[in-house]
Amino acid sequence: MEDPNKLQRKMSAAGESLYKTLGLEKGASQEAIKKAYRKLALRHHPDKNPDNLEAAEKFKEINNANSILSDEDKRKIYDEYGSMGLYVAEQFGEDSVKYYFLMSKCWFKTLLVCCGIFTCCCCFCCCCFCCGKAKPSENEDNFAYMDPEDLEAEIREHDAGEDGPIVIQPHATNGAK
Repeated sequence: MEDPNKLQRKMSAAGESLYKTLGLEKGASQEAIKKAYRKLALRHHPDKNPDNLEAAEKFKEINNANSILSDEDKRKIYDEYGSMGLYVAEQFGEDSVKYYFLMSKCWFKTLLVCCGIFTCCCCFCCCCFCCGKAKPSENEDNFAYMDPEDLEAEIREHDAGEDGPIVIQPHATNGAK
């Protein structure tokens, strides 16, 4: 169980705390990340500090920082959007991160409200399906139900009439006789 006195971490948007965990500056090379990770992992490894719980927690933080900063895609998301970007990538996928942050901007929300006001439509597309303006007319809704057996009998009667002899001469369509 977690300690209730321990401060809960907030999601960073700056993307710097993982670098600080490893003692690096933002934008460090992969070699520098690997070197710093090995140095700190040896120092804080639980096997070298068996009775020290703080060292075990620090080791977990170091491993987390290394796993994120070693992966190019996660590092790019972290550098641009911080830990909140990593959380969004975990929930919605890495491709959806930029769209999530785009839709959370104030100007985007304002644009959506203005589109709703100007189009007088709740789905912003003026298709009017949601408002009922393009609803099918009542004539389309009131059709006569025909029993399938009656329909089949009518089709048989119609087909039976075509089997008779042809008594009308075909006419030319271009006006020539």
